[in-house]
Amino acid sequence: MAEPVQSWWARRQFSRGRDVPYEVGTYRSQWAAYPELIRQYHPELNHGIALSQVPLAADVLLCWECRVGHRFAATPSEQRERPGRVRRQSAWCPECSTLARPQPVVLGEARAIPRRPRPQLTLCDKTPDLPTGEAFSSVCAPAPASAAEARLRAALASRITFTSGVNAVKVTRPFFRHTEVWPDILLPELRVAIEYDTVGRHGLEHVGKRQETDLRKDRALRAAGWEVIRIRTGRLEPLGPHDLQMPSVSARGVDRIIDELRQIRGPLIVDAYLIPG
Repeated sequence: MAEPVQSWWARRQFSRGRDVPYEVGTYRSQWAAYPELIRQYHPELNHGIALSQVPLAADVLLCWECRVGHRFAATPSEQRERPGRVRRQSAWCPECSTLARPQPVVLGEARAIPRRPRPQLTLCDKTPDLPTGEAFSSVCAPAPASAAEARLRAALASRITFTSGVNAVKVTRPFFRHTEVWPDILLPELRVAIEYDTVGRHGLEHVGKRQETDLRKDRALRAAGWEVIRIRTGRLEPLGPHDLQMPSVSARGVDRIIDELRQIRGPLIVDAYLIPG
């Protein structure tokens, strides 16, 4: 019988005698055959467990989110074995499949009450027509507001080579009337976004509904093929599998970020961009 992901993970920790029963990347090659499932899976919805840590045959209930935003629970086998090897995107989501299915017409005297059409979201027309996941310079991006963020960008630029002058990533899902998001720092060569999170002067930043916005932003980036590292200061808890808690960014903090980049993209790729010295 399928069990919730946190119970399954705890049981595997006990049976294997390890805090991390399966390392990140263990099943990456097997999941590569299912790119739509990779886009639908978000570690923060599954207690920080990455999809590449889950065996394809595991009898575990995972939380998925389709491109429209529907969330549902299903085992890896249920998702992989939905009918048809080549299928519509709606077939990956039960709710989308139901909506896509033609509804029977009931004849009779009763007349169906027409539904009021939902108002169409007007999207900003300033986002360029680029492939999903492309980094670019956006005219809509807000100006950097944190001196600590600027110091972090300069510290990273002294340690690793990355393209400067870009401040946005093209995404598929609308994000506040835009099909683009604006991370604090972009490393386009590695497709990693770095966010610097503080609670702000009044203790209201990156908490409550604003935290939900952060999670939406992270999901949009991951769906576009990017990964996210959030530097969480103060008492902010990590939101994703690669987030780092630190009081401020020091030289040691930059070392931790580079180590996390190696975890995400591999030391062979990351070390090729490091600046000697």
